[in-house]
Amino acid sequence: MPLSQRTEPYPHWEFTAPWGDRLRIVPERGGLVTGWQCGGRERLYFDAERFADPAASVRGGIPVLFPICGNLPGDRLELPQGAFVLRQHGFARDLPWQLEPLEPGGAGDGAGIRLRLEDSPATRASFPFAFRLELEYRLEPGALAITARISHRPEPGPADGVTTPASAMPFSFGLHPYLAVSALEAVELEGLPDTCFDHHPMAPAATASQLERLLQGVDLLSAPRGPVRLWDRGAGSGLELQTAAPFDLVVVWTDPPRPMLCLEPWTAPRGSLATGERRLELAPGASQVLHCRYRVLDDL
Repeated sequence: MPLSQRTEPYPHWEFTAPWGDRLRIVPERGGLVTGWQCGGRERLYFDAERFADPAASVRGGIPVLFPICGNLPGDRLELPQGAFVLRQHGFARDLPWQLEPLEPGGAGDGAGIRLRLEDSPATRASFPFAFRLELEYRLEPGALAITARISHRPEPGPADGVTTPASAMPFSFGLHPYLAVSALEAVELEGLPDTCFDHHPMAPAATASQLERLLQGVDLLSAPRGPVRLWDRGAGSGLELQTAAPFDLVVVWTDPPRPMLCLEPWTAPRGSLATGERRLELAPGASQVLHCRYRVLDDL
């Protein structure tokens, strides 16, 4: 079976492609992909010791950011229905998800897994909408293709006891992959624009000056016009992030001295549900599909 349950080195599910690449998934911890082995090498950073403490925030894998990326002023989501407390990066990374295997979709597709999260009384307390969020992770030779489908479910009848409004559902979406590197001093990035937005002072900055500070810790938002490449000179390999609008903003984040760099696709900047900048909205019954892909570059 390509999808099997494992207990070591921590309880997880493992999906293996015919050529040996694999995914590790812990659905009950935020639908977290904790490992992606490709070409015989683990591509994700994962702090298993910190993960073992459920009170600590995760440092590793691919956390899911929904229904916001970043934070809102005062953690308050202001809607016509009232004011709601919605904390940084939303709630999807903290809730249990449903997991199922995917069937191969074509030549060179080793298939993968689908994760699903739906609204509940707990989510509606901070985000009063009926939604379905599905994530597909498909293994390809030398790549990981990710598809997100966000749906605003039609307003249910009164028997459900759900108070989903008929108004459009605002949201932003992001992924927070922790990519393993040999050392931050060995990292080079290509494809970023000349200017970016520095999340530390919340101000525009020159990208080159930010990249010189990877060892001190950076948190920058950029709007590249094409793929972004992460080269690891120490490991002799790299990864390319391919995005498509509206899932085409890229955040770069480092947390020294951890040997990792987060190369994160986002749909919108921090605070978009308050400012309206690049905010996505779905009418009841509508869906939004988002795509990104990480391709291995082993030609250094």
